[in-house]
Parts: sequence; structure tokens; C-alpha cells
Amino acid sequence: MADAAFALFDERGYEQTTVEDIAERAEVSRTTFFRTYRSKEDVIFPVHDRLLAAIRQRLDTSSTTTAIVAVTEAVRLVLLHYVEEGDRARKRYALTSRVAALRDREIASVAPYQRLFREFIADWMGSVPDAALRAELMASSVVAAHNHVLRRWLRGDTSSPIEEVDAALAQVVALFSTPAGEPHRGEGTTVVVFRTGESLDSVLPALRRAVEAGGTAS
Repeated sequence: MADAAFALFDERGYEQTTVEDIAERAEVSRTTFFRTYRSKEDVIFPVHDRLLAAIRQRLDTSSTTTAIVAVTEAVRLVLLHYVEEGDRARKRYALTSRVAALRDREIASVAPYQRLFREFIADWMGSVPDAALRAELMASSVVAAHNHVLRRWLRGDTSSPIEEVDAALAQVVALFSTPAGEPHRGEGTTVVVFRTGESLDSVLPALRRAVEAGGTAS
């Protein structure tokens, strides 16, 4: 049914396509359509409940010391879903760019993801000063980093979205200091690894400088 719907949207336009048209093209009854989807809008968007459940499961398996890795891998789960959709994800992007109602729905769909990351990050930060504000800001940055890379891939501006989202999230991490309960300067060394296009020889000196200074290599 989804394939039939997207084909019809291409041929006739979103507004001109009805549920009856989709059901006829998919060779199913109208009743069968509504057993699966509540409206023709639902055909367009991914099943966010499943993605949110996958993110929550990944975050729930993390510990204080692996929280950043968990956030990174959770973001990859979402990005990979769109990448695996391939052409359908690009058709959705084209539709939401043209149809205001669809664009509004897509924007609204971001809120549950941001809330989930905010709650996880706030719990990770614990009782540090302004934890709620910092968690809100970091969650917003995490979602913004994902969406930036996703849009680049949808437009065909990158063929390496996973590497780009790793790099983008590394920048997000660099914006926020270590929360209470994690090692501080003089108390240990924390190394978070992300992919980079730089050679190992060029990365190692920067990493050594960052570790010695207790800062972040970039």
C-alpha cells in the first residue's frame, strides 16, 4: 500500500490522491487500508513508535560511563532507518517540502525523540548545576545534528551519512562539560572515539594534547 501511495503521489500529486485511489492501486479494500493506516498521511511517515522503542532500548542498556556512546548509537539507529528506506525517504522529503500540512506533521514528530534524549541526558547528568537546562540544550543539539546530516543525505550532498553524524555528534559532545560522577581533570582519562577522515598520524598528536590538557580534540 505504501508503494502504491507513493507512486500515485508522484503521478497525481498528494492532494489529488484519495484513500480509494491507493486501495485500488494496491488491490486491497478500503477496509483493509484502514486496518493498517488511519489516513493517507500515515502511509507517508515511518512508524515512529518502533523507532522510539528501539532508541529507548539502546539507552536503557547503557551505564554512566557509556552514556555518550549510547546516545551516538541511538542516533545512528534513526539515521540508518532512513538510509535503508532509500528512495522512499527521498520521496517523503520531497512531499513534506511541498505540502505544508505534511511538513508540520514532520516537525511535530521530532518532539518525542528530543524528549526521550532530554530525559536520558538529565538522568545521566545527575545533580550538576542547571542539569535540566543543560539536558534540554544537549538533547536539542543531538536532534539538530541528526537532522542536519539527514537532510544532507536526502538532498544528495553526502554519501557518508553515518561518518558525518558521528562527526556532528562529536561536536555536540564537545559543547558540554563532563557531568558530576564522571572523572574530572587529574582523576582519570575519558576517551570517546568517533570516525574521522583524518589519518592516524595527524589525529594522535591532537588527541595527546587534549588528554594532557583535559580537553577535547577536534
